[in-house]
Amino acid sequence: MASLKAIRTRIASVTATRKITKAMQMVAAARLRRAQDAVTAARPYADKMNGVIASLAKGLKGNPGAPALLAGTGRDQIHLVIVATADRGLCGGFNTNIVRLARQQIIALQREGKDVKLICVGRKGRDQLKRRFEKLIVADIEHTAVKRIGFVNAQAIGRKVLDMFAAGEFDVATLIYSRFKSVMSQTPTAQQLIPVAVDETATSTGGTVYEYEPEEAEILAELLPRNISVQIFRALLENVAGEFGAKMSAMDSATRNAGDVIDALTVLRNRTRQAQITKELIEIISGAEAL
Repeated sequence: MASLKAIRTRIASVTATRKITKAMQMVAAARLRRAQDAVTAARPYADKMNGVIASLAKGLKGNPGAPALLAGTGRDQIHLVIVATADRGLCGGFNTNIVRLARQQIIALQREGKDVKLICVGRKGRDQLKRRFEKLIVADIEHTAVKRIGFVNAQAIGRKVLDMFAAGEFDVATLIYSRFKSVMSQTPTAQQLIPVAVDETATSTGGTVYEYEPEEAEILAELLPRNISVQIFRALLENVAGEFGAKMSAMDSATRNAGDVIDALTVLRNRTRQAQITKELIEIISGAEAL
């Protein structure tokens, strides 16, 4: 049995840990509200842009003049997988779930004989993926020093992706991130960026036929590169909200678990103290009887 001093030291240590986890929970809760507002504001714009692109792309099906970002390279051999995770941990299985989906995608592509390249956005995803796929990583990006994710951060990633596509370094690009649903629920999601996956049902015209000036191809040539950055920006915001939601939930569980440990240690301390007192009384009584 541990000594009374060791138990008291342990209680003090767990109590200090509980104060830290409680503070981290409160900080995550405060930041979650701002992150959730940012996601809510970004979603309509990203969805509307997808709708506009879907409407414009309908008139370009099979058209040899369609932009490369819409038509693709005509090949399906080299795949670029952009894995967006958090730079920090202590957020439960948030990063692990994203990496698990990425790993499944990579393995599935390799089994089909495809070549895979990785861009890791976030330190945690890079650290996990490089254990097995280090040779596939062509770039890694961290945002640890950035206090708040902005569109400029997404533009830098989008520019890197567009430059690689223009250089013929890949045929298909897929973005993997975690879609924020609630504090308790974040869903790992894979979204194809290049060639743009057109959702036939996601239109912005409500079934009305429009004539465009300039032509659809010219509009898409300007809109599609920006759409890459917009979708990446949305993914980054979704990740930030999901990270804080997962961290808030994880720190709440850690705080409650620390409380349970303190209760158990307090009972053990009381029993140990009682046993010591009983032992001392027995020794006193035995000594008195011996006299």
